[in-house]
Amino acid sequence: MTGVLTQRDWRTQAYELRDARRPTPYLILGTLFWAVVAYRTWQSPLASDFGQHAAAIERIAADWLHPANPLLDVPGTGSPYFTPYTVVLGLLSKLTGVPGWQLLKGCGPVNLALIVTGIGAFTRELSRRRWAPVLALAAFVLLWGPQYKEWSGFLGLQSMIRGLTYPSAFAVGVTFWVWALTARAARRGVAGTWLHAWLGLLVGTVLLVHPFTAMGTVIGVLAIVIGMQRMPVAAGVLGRWALTGAVAFAVAAWWPYFSLSSLLGDPTVDDVHQRLYANLWQWYGLALAGLPALLYRLRVNRFDPLVLMFAADCAVAAYGWLSGSYSFGRIFGLLLVPLQFALAIELAEAPPWTGLRRVLAPLAAVAACAGLLAQAGAVVPARYVPPALHLQRLSTWPSYLWAQEHIAAGDVLLTDGYNPTHVMPAYGAFLVSPAWPDPSTAAADRERRAADVRAYLAPSTPVDQRLDIARRYHVKWVMTEPGEPAPPGGVQVAQGPRTGERLYRVG
Repeated sequence: MTGVLTQRDWRTQAYELRDARRPTPYLILGTLFWAVVAYRTWQSPLASDFGQHAAAIERIAADWLHPANPLLDVPGTGSPYFTPYTVVLGLLSKLTGVPGWQLLKGCGPVNLALIVTGIGAFTRELSRRRWAPVLALAAFVLLWGPQYKEWSGFLGLQSMIRGLTYPSAFAVGVTFWVWALTARAARRGVAGTWLHAWLGLLVGTVLLVHPFTAMGTVIGVLAIVIGMQRMPVAAGVLGRWALTGAVAFAVAAWWPYFSLSSLLGDPTVDDVHQRLYANLWQWYGLALAGLPALLYRLRVNRFDPLVLMFAADCAVAAYGWLSGSYSFGRIFGLLLVPLQFALAIELAEAPPWTGLRRVLAPLAAVAACAGLLAQAGAVVPARYVPPALHLQRLSTWPSYLWAQEHIAAGDVLLTDGYNPTHVMPAYGAFLVSPAWPDPSTAAADRERRAADVRAYLAPSTPVDQRLDIARRYHVKWVMTEPGEPAPPGGVQVAQGPRTGERLYRVG
């Protein structure tokens, strides 16, 4: 009879209710992953790009209306490092008195939560299988290359430990949420105006926080809209998506600290990014395990969003290589996502075991094991690993708290050491020669500063010339490597317990 539930119907509803109340595999394993990686991130020393971003926070805390250059004792007008991410943290540092580097450290667990939940939300828009988000997270952090690549915005497991505090990690986490909300709006056909405005705000934020990641963000949005828009594209639907684009453009155009358009075509960092094309197989090859799954999605639906996303990302990467604009190689940070997620979703569909899944399962297992061996050294303590495995481990950076005790924020430090030029700006010290290229500083000025540092530290340089260099840049501190001579008139105040570097007060 119509409306009467059979025993089988009652049983089915009971199972569905039980599944709804049970914690999902992703809730359990994703939380465990978050706890382990967040702990390792908190433990890791200050290194690499951390000093650049922490310095930007210090400059905002010192003067948020007219901040100095993050690294140099000059005005910071037009520096792209003053993003919404660093400005908010700078204002928080100003209000609370907490040093910028400590606030930046605390962003690691927050950004990781954004990434983990974003992956879960986006995957659930592509598949309703309970294990799909778990497999997608595993693929995202493991399927990079047999040789790990540590780079901002490249969130393989080992690079993630180092870079979770960076603005790029925040941008990647927001990107996954943008894709999830875009898919939800496109699937409904007609979404509310406020949702489209919110999407525009998020996209505009990513554009400002990390323009390199924003390339992949926008490509993903377009691919999802084209591939998932279910209902006929009426004028109202087009108007709402136009609103999304208009809000994103307005947010990016309104930002007062730098002009996004001035970064277009800027070659300042192209040489740095040429390395992203140097070892394609070693850094990205394991993600090719997902290529059969992506080709299968192409055969089923040529407008599949993951397929469109991958094709467009490949076109951007190819343009960067052919044009010599190697900064476009940063697209590799998100180019692998369609391969990784296509593989995860296809494996989550089993059973039944189709011919494709019988091939993908062992292929994915081998690739995941290779990725784990390449990156597990970032999270597994050495005492628990057989020496024969030779796990690649994070490079260990020395602490410079011994120098930070003497150097106040805003003091100028002269040094040519690789580690101190990357770490000391985190404590607010200015450098004479910047460790990173900044489009707001002319290349000729950077080269002149580097030449002056070399001349100051060269024993053959006359004392008068060295003193003139120190006066020109308002140098208050000099840090020398072991074996380098003491600066003229310098008084040694500290020595690095691990590196043997010496800190001198001058002037």
